[in-house]
Amino acid sequence: MHNLFFFGNVDVTEIILSAFVLFFVALIIYLRREDRREGYPLEEELSGRLEPGGGLLFAARPKTFILPHAQGTLAKPNSLRESQDLAARRTSRASGSPLEPTGDPMQAGVGPGSYARRAHKPDLTLHGAPKIVPLRIAEGFSLESRDPDPRGMTVIGADRVAGGVVTDVWVDRAEYMIRYLEVAVTPAPGAAPAAVKHVLVPMTMAVIMKSKGTVRVDAIFGAQFAGAPTLENPDQITLFEEERVCAYYGGGFLYASKMRTEPWL
Repeated sequence: MHNLFFFGNVDVTEIILSAFVLFFVALIIYLRREDRREGYPLEEELSGRLEPGGGLLFAARPKTFILPHAQGTLAKPNSLRESQDLAARRTSRASGSPLEPTGDPMQAGVGPGSYARRAHKPDLTLHGAPKIVPLRIAEGFSLESRDPDPRGMTVIGADRVAGGVVTDVWVDRAEYMIRYLEVAVTPAPGAAPAAVKHVLVPMTMAVIMKSKGTVRVDAIFGAQFAGAPTLENPDQITLFEEERVCAYYGGGFLYASKMRTEPWL
């Protein structure tokens, strides 16, 4: 058998092991640099003071990303900080204490109703067209004839009170699925017909009751459909608006009534 020692007590196995250790250390440093592109530097919870950025080894250099469909570029990391003007207060001075909404908890943007400040642009298909649109402008799309058509059905909340009527279905032209139901909110007594408000309901939070001809949404109550966020463009939804719509109904699971914030037992 050949002698695999190069010099002294250094052999092939030791060289391979050392190379692996060096590679693994370099991999950890690389991953720690990359995961600091967003969300850093950290902020001290009570004072808002910025924590150290990690030093030379763990601070990523800015990288410029080219956005698709000629939407420009985006450099990360950057020095931009999101505002902290939340409609909420801390339940105590202790670090890590939960936030308690002030005012309308459905609009506070905390807890299950929190949302990210995404771009004020619609999500796009590979061809650069808005991905999520109502059926009224989605050429070539239709509902399966064997499935119930929710258009015209009454939408009821968790209290079984009517909140409006489904007027259209919003489809995802890239994933070929229903994303939202468009609902004409029942106007308040004495309101002018022209003041009818149209809102979206996430399909994942709705249950179509074919036998009853209704759509049930347990996230909120019937009167709360009127408070759902509206869209700037009636025929498209931006990434930021998607966050707001989903957060409103998500927050309803906890904040729709005082009873939902209390213990069950």
